[in-house]
Amino acid sequence: MVTMSVEQPLRYAYLGPEGTFTEAALLALPESGSVEPVPCPTVPAALEAVRRGECTAAIVAMESSVEGAVTATIDELASGEPLVIVRELLLSVSFALLVRPGTAIEDIKTVASHPVAEPQCRRWLSENLPDARWEAATSNAHAARQVQDGVYDAALAGSFAAPRYGLEVLAEPVHDIAGAQTRFVLVTRPGPVPPPTGVDKTSITVGLRDNHPGELMEILEQFATRGVNLSRIESRPTGQGMGRYFFFIDCEGHIADARVGEALMGLRRSSANLRFLGSYPRADGQAPAVRFGTSDEEFAAARAWLDDARGGGAE
Repeated sequence: MVTMSVEQPLRYAYLGPEGTFTEAALLALPESGSVEPVPCPTVPAALEAVRRGECTAAIVAMESSVEGAVTATIDELASGEPLVIVRELLLSVSFALLVRPGTAIEDIKTVASHPVAEPQCRRWLSENLPDARWEAATSNAHAARQVQDGVYDAALAGSFAAPRYGLEVLAEPVHDIAGAQTRFVLVTRPGPVPPPTGVDKTSITVGLRDNHPGELMEILEQFATRGVNLSRIESRPTGQGMGRYFFFIDCEGHIADARVGEALMGLRRSSANLRFLGSYPRADGQAPAVRFGTSDEEFAAARAWLDDARGGGAE
């Protein structure tokens, strides 16, 4: 993480306005009491505030347990001036239907929310508001603000957003699957990598060099042969033509681990546009299983054997 002097306040950008789940994630950070929250209209705007040095860090949604990847975050981290993830956290997400005081459910003709929220509530909306039209908003809190302004009849947002915008909770919880979570990451400009904790995750993006048969398998083999488990792999278009993709990968372990470091070196040699997005503690605290022959000690012993063999002394 970038080191800041004591005179400089910690300013964390987040997807605003006030009342978003991203703000709730920011407030859940241990240092939130000493942080100045900086609301931004979009995820790219929050990350750009970090790139420009206007904010120390940005907290952004990475994926939903229901809807999957937040593609705006992945695409922005994969391009532009490099940024790195230094922390992650999981936030339980439950939606409420927010309306202006006095609104009855039969009065609702339009419902607004962030696009990631709608799939998590689609069945509920179909069963309870079959004639209402869903509208996209830049955030759930922005949807609540637009309800306050009379643009829409209702918003899907956290119930905590209701008092901020003078709204009432008409229904809660509003979701199709209980227990949904969103994974948020704290992103900074590149700096010293946080030290290994033993329960770490490493994120990268990597592209195909010439898209030859088996090239994706070759990428995966860099991890498999070194006993590195992948917790996530996601393909995203490069924007350079149909059929051209890069991959966002989360793997278990830290870049300081020999098995992870050597896998990344293999990718650097054989693949295109490898970008290191950080090694950081896992929010779930689960330690990876280290297979036989892939511990740091075993890598060190193998390297010592090779040095001896090159010197003519190994058996």
